[in-house]
Amino acid sequence: MAGRQINQGLKTALELGPVVGFFVAYLWLKDRTFTFGGTEYEGFIVVTAGFIPVFLLSMAVLWWLTGHLSKMQIVTAVLIIVFGGMSVWFNDPSFFKMKPTIIYLLFGGLLGIGLLRGQSWLEYVMEGVMPLTHRGWMLLTKRLMLFFFGLAILNEIIWRTMSEETWVYFKTFGLTAAIFVFFILQGGLFKEHGTQGESDDKA
Repeated sequence: MAGRQINQGLKTALELGPVVGFFVAYLWLKDRTFTFGGTEYEGFIVVTAGFIPVFLLSMAVLWWLTGHLSKMQIVTAVLIIVFGGMSVWFNDPSFFKMKPTIIYLLFGGLLGIGLLRGQSWLEYVMEGVMPLTHRGWMLLTKRLMLFFFGLAILNEIIWRTMSEETWVYFKTFGLTAAIFVFFILQGGLFKEHGTQGESDDKA
């Protein structure tokens, strides 16, 4: 069911605001250590603990304003609670850093299952936003599946081999930029397989 329309700037602020807030808070607190209940927590853990409720609040406001959350937003929220919560509970940032890997493996795997069934679950998730032929949806789904798997591998390489600050920059800007560039590069596919009210009668 389609949600109510709201100002695009407000929608973007609600979706990206928590991520930007995480980045700013991390730069501010990354070199500090905090003690709660006799246990020391690095700035990254404290920022993660603050990010979880802020993200959930932004999603709640978005749902209240639009009456709708995408399936990807819901899954992302659940994984943020689980892996962010584990990082805070065990005082170990590794769990939160693995979150993008799990998200992209999950999304890529689900798209792959759909492809094996001869279906584009991406078309279902995006709810007809882009007018494409069946073949166009299948091609885009296959490419996005491989792209998600690539991002999962890249996230693992970066958080395991590079500094924490490098990973934060990658998560905040790199992943967003990569997704934007991916869809820009699909211009040829959209042009070739786009529909303007035409039925897909190609084999």
